[in-house]
Amino acid sequence: MTNHGSYSLGQFTVNRMGYGAMQLAGPGVYGPPRDPAECLSVLREAVASGVNHIDTSDFYGPEVTNKLIREALSPYPQGLVLVTKVGARRGSDASWIMTPEPAELVEQVHGNLRNLGVEALDIVNLRIGHAFSTDKTSLAERFGALLDLQQQGKIRHIGLSNVTADQIAEACAIGEVACVQNAYNLVQRSDDALIDALAVQGIPYVPFFPLGGFSPLQSAALDALAARLGASPMQLALAWLLYRAPNVLLIPGTSSRLHLRENLAAAKITLGPEELAALDAIGAPPPA
Repeated sequence: MTNHGSYSLGQFTVNRMGYGAMQLAGPGVYGPPRDPAECLSVLREAVASGVNHIDTSDFYGPEVTNKLIREALSPYPQGLVLVTKVGARRGSDASWIMTPEPAELVEQVHGNLRNLGVEALDIVNLRIGHAFSTDKTSLAERFGALLDLQQQGKIRHIGLSNVTADQIAEACAIGEVACVQNAYNLVQRSDDALIDALAVQGIPYVPFFPLGGFSPLQSAALDALAARLGASPMQLALAWLLYRAPNVLLIPGTSSRLHLRENLAAAKITLGPEELAALDAIGAPPPA
């Protein structure tokens, strides 16, 4: 599937091109999918194509994507790593409500265990901030609640999501951090220094919204380069991320098998120094 190899994720080794389940839920990541059968087919084809890292959460739907994953893939194949996250819930109006209370995090872990149908969660990411903003408060109490569950055998590894460098350092002083999941893509690159620092530590960095999220990437330069290389602009944006650093793990999401195949094919795109420089320039800040 990929010519970019694999990377360690906690005690596991995963292919660097994974899959994110968020888009399996309904519009706005709320409610059931438009085509449940296609969603099940997407999950099965992803795994059959070599994906062994699936990112999900009970707050997608809520409870929609985890139940689809269980229906499609359980009993889970050996080597498949399921990564979920806690720290938020959905309101009845589809709003996103942050849940910093340790008791709520514990309850959410048990919900993920139940809906995925597993006795232990491979990795649980502690979500701190909203998707487009960071919460710079201490995460010690929240991280400690997950450490307790790890000691009970309910969680194998703990990751962090939507965090600052200071919060990562705080967590690392308390326990092991398996991965960091922040917003990052070709044009949203505020984590450049963080990715490089984590690479030195051997900590995987998992960019969410790798294609821009709810506001897809738009760039005339990206379109032109993609046309020249015979790829789609989104494939090129994913390929750039794989070249960005060896610790970058991708989890592009889709509810379509056709789109899944396009995403996975991005791992086979070869970029030379000229193409990489052109892509780097798209996201570079303008000179002062």
